[in-house]
Amino acid sequence: MQSSNEKTSNLLRFLLIIVFVNHVFCDENGTGSNLNVTVSISPHHPLPVDTSSKIPSPLPVETSFKFPSPLPVIPPGGEKNFGKGKIDLGGLEVIQVSISESTSQRVWRAFEGGPDNMGVSIFEPINLPAGFFTLGFYAQPNNRMLFGWVLVAKDISGNSLRPPVDYMELGNTTSLVVKQDGPAYFWQPLCPNGYVAVGVLVTTSPVKPSLRQESISCVRSDHTEQMSEADAWVWGIEGVTVSSLRPANRGTEAAGVFTGTFSFQQLNFPLPSLSCLRNTKFDLSNMPSQDHTRQLFRSYSPLVYFHPNEEFLPSSVDWAFSNGALLYQKGNESNPIPVQPNGSNLPQGGSDDGLYWLDYPADESARERVKRGDLGNTKVYLHIKPMFGGTFTDIVIWIFFPFNGNAHLKILFMKSLSLGNVGEHIGDWEHITLRISNFNGELWRVYFSEHSGGSLVEACDLEFQGGNKPVAYSSLHGHAMFSRPGLVLQGQDGNGIRNDMARSDKFFDTSTGYEVIAGQGIVEPQWLNYFRKWGPTVQHDLEKTIDGIAKTLPGFLRKKFRQLTDKIPHEVLEEEGPTGPKVKQSWNADE
Repeated sequence: MQSSNEKTSNLLRFLLIIVFVNHVFCDENGTGSNLNVTVSISPHHPLPVDTSSKIPSPLPVETSFKFPSPLPVIPPGGEKNFGKGKIDLGGLEVIQVSISESTSQRVWRAFEGGPDNMGVSIFEPINLPAGFFTLGFYAQPNNRMLFGWVLVAKDISGNSLRPPVDYMELGNTTSLVVKQDGPAYFWQPLCPNGYVAVGVLVTTSPVKPSLRQESISCVRSDHTEQMSEADAWVWGIEGVTVSSLRPANRGTEAAGVFTGTFSFQQLNFPLPSLSCLRNTKFDLSNMPSQDHTRQLFRSYSPLVYFHPNEEFLPSSVDWAFSNGALLYQKGNESNPIPVQPNGSNLPQGGSDDGLYWLDYPADESARERVKRGDLGNTKVYLHIKPMFGGTFTDIVIWIFFPFNGNAHLKILFMKSLSLGNVGEHIGDWEHITLRISNFNGELWRVYFSEHSGGSLVEACDLEFQGGNKPVAYSSLHGHAMFSRPGLVLQGQDGNGIRNDMARSDKFFDTSTGYEVIAGQGIVEPQWLNYFRKWGPTVQHDLEKTIDGIAKTLPGFLRKKFRQLTDKIPHEVLEEEGPTGPKVKQSWNADE
């Protein structure tokens, strides 16, 4: 018979086992630990689908998204064609049809597969203005509110559009074990010589569609770019993949136009061959004027929230320069030069060759003051650039942080393990991009930079505050930008580098302090053309640091810890100052 002490000891062991198991297999929210990891799903390899799930009613797609406040009013007149509703691509005039009950009809839908296993809806644009023709149908996942558009075209040169001569079936849903509105058939137009297809037509009949131009139109090949690629995964199930399309070549000088159409692929059927439109009249006449830009930014300027425990806040560039920033030169490290408030004495041009770098005062108190930034002296910097052949405008919002804090790791039941000085570096540039239609001034997407990558978020999936201002959340210490608060891990299986986002009384309304630093007709500040590093490169013995941390862990955690640290991105681990905005690959390219 057990004594009371033995019973107490056994009970304590049992409770410890329960607590340990709970920590190992559940995160702090009590859910499976892998739920905290941001998972990227390849459109070519969709996840298995549970076809037994119930059909939600109503589906989110059955509600049209509306912005919280009216869109900015574009004043008429002026030399620019911005916001006039139509764009001449050089003999081919296009308008942007926003998908709604009055402008489109739903052709078909499935109730399973795709994002959140909610299915997909296919829409055909209708009630087009006289002389305009459909180039392809629109597809959207059912898991979000209806928000999208497709371009339709008018031939103003006399030979830019032609009806198809035949159709090729790309696949159908007759054999799919999926809840759907009956079978659907997907067709690619076969075009006359010298013309190409840019979209897909969908029917609910196996009979080939009509060859009338009113059904779908082919585009003269010199109005197109032959290379298009998947933009986003829309739907997938049982060997079928639906993806929206975008130009393969994108950037400030690329003429490819986002058409809003989609591609359909099915095993054992022909692969589609679809092009995208091209602006052969790419003269920037459809870009917003400087007055338009200010109006747009006032309407859509983001609010950036910082974590309540954030120590390292942003500032303006001139505030950091005025508070002791120093320019160092290789070979003359003992004689740093104070940087002028406007950066006028910074070396211009060149490359990131290691000859120069910036640092802060050696005096500890002065150094700490600069590192912590100053919200009251914060300013964001705007780069205005054309996208998709000048049919969209990107307002890129650059945010400067004088210092990037250290990294923390979540590993099994250890919620936040400090990595010491790993991840710290002087200078930190982050950005948020507003992607705005030049047809009507509507915000379409917002890009949030997240360390070495980022994510484009549709306007219908954003959080808004104070009208049509999107909300952004800056991660604790690392300052990666996210569209929602919470925890995102860089890792796998519920373990990895923590990105903690939360709302607090530390926030910045970007409309209260901004400067346009680059774009058509803008005189660039001198600091923008400083192409070297905004902080020193400090050589740490990372292996020694990581080994030191590993030795403090229980034996069963050390292997897992090393597996995780081996996968941490380079820029998170090393103390190396960043280059400035103009050196980033996205400066002249797409996000």
